[in-house]
Amino acid sequence: MANGLMTVSYVAAAILFILSLGGLSRQDTARRGNFYGALGMAIAILATVIGAHVTGYALLVPAIAIGAVAGWTLAVRVEMTQMPELVAVLHSFVGLAATLVGYASYLDPSSHFTGAEKTIHEVEIFLGVFIGAITFTGSIIAFGKLRGSISGKPLMLPARHWLNLAGILVSVYLGGVFLGTEGSAGLPALFAMTVIALLLGVHLVMAIGGADMPVVVSMLNSYSGWAAAATGFMLSNDLLIVTGALVGSSGAILSYIMCRAMNRSFVSVILGGFGTGGSTSSAAAPAGEVVAITADETAQLLTDAKEVIIVPGYGMAVAQAQGVVSEITKRLRAKGVKVRFAIHPVAGRLPGHMNVLLAEAKVPYDIVMEMDEINADFPETDAVLVVGANDIVNPSAQEDPGSPIAGMPVLEVWKAKTVVVFKRSMATGYAGVENPLFYKENTRMLFGDAKKSVDGILAHIPS
Repeated sequence: MANGLMTVSYVAAAILFILSLGGLSRQDTARRGNFYGALGMAIAILATVIGAHVTGYALLVPAIAIGAVAGWTLAVRVEMTQMPELVAVLHSFVGLAATLVGYASYLDPSSHFTGAEKTIHEVEIFLGVFIGAITFTGSIIAFGKLRGSISGKPLMLPARHWLNLAGILVSVYLGGVFLGTEGSAGLPALFAMTVIALLLGVHLVMAIGGADMPVVVSMLNSYSGWAAAATGFMLSNDLLIVTGALVGSSGAILSYIMCRAMNRSFVSVILGGFGTGGSTSSAAAPAGEVVAITADETAQLLTDAKEVIIVPGYGMAVAQAQGVVSEITKRLRAKGVKVRFAIHPVAGRLPGHMNVLLAEAKVPYDIVMEMDEINADFPETDAVLVVGANDIVNPSAQEDPGSPIAGMPVLEVWKAKTVVVFKRSMATGYAGVENPLFYKENTRMLFGDAKKSVDGILAHIPS
């Protein structure tokens, strides 16, 4: 492929990636945004593969085929509840790729940079490997925490911040050693830095509590983008630089949005300590009596209501109850009941997780509201269904200054006339914080599996 045609292909792919990000910002255009992204990536891969500088098709074509089959298989088999951990694993692939490309670029016998070009190229390699290694192991740990194979409780090593600082300072020193060598003599310094970066990735994410995982996912997304951009500089690939910068900057912005939604600073997330697995509130255990309700009583409550708000959470995703919830919504709306959904920015374990589940269940986009749009409407709402959510509806955020989630913006469901909470038990949520909502006078607890509960409600709402 001629250089001019490749440049045009890369520009087209970059435009499609930008359109993809724009489309993903809204539910009604998200499907189109995904299509633009896939088309842009297809153009980028094709243009790169048939480029004049690419050889070794006997190895490249099978590798692409294996990757395509693996990607297709994952896309078909992975449940929506497993999407957060899948995203974490994909981030680890990007980090590993950046690390391996860095080593390959450094050991490339055809590389003949001299002077300032050599220094710049080696800085690109060192930074690419450093970011890639942290992203790789950090994403693996995030995957384990999201999957439940690693405890969500933060690992608090003595002097952990000093350990991180020492690792960074030693890496900077090794970077100086690496840049001051000729040929492949800097390989020991590069390898030593890689080991430190791998350990830093493990330690950084292990020290972050499970409740901060939505922020960690978006943070690792940003890291993977910058690792890809560094890889683009190493390979002199303009499209990879642009794509990496888009992913890195959008991930950083999303991390900021997530932190603001949790009333947390990005630095406090990195330093860890939230989500300890048990309440550290200064207040005593919630006072009051838990009042249970049945599915048929809940159905009657809904049919008698004029306004209903449904708050979905990770429990709904695990129970795969979104389809039945959608059908309940249709039947209530057919009877003249105003039904809306309230989405918290960090509902579930992945930003936008609940929006995707509801779209999959064909819930109309115009009745799915963000927290800031709907919070003021709870006092005029007759009934609220909290389906598998916990921490995002916890009044401790506003009522208990000593709570670990104090100041976190939450959905103020307790201000409605009646709140029905779907729960398997009285266990705490992902943040490990007791929820006084369960004990309030206007709260009713519908115990059991969320899918069975919504099935029971649907059976008592005539079509």
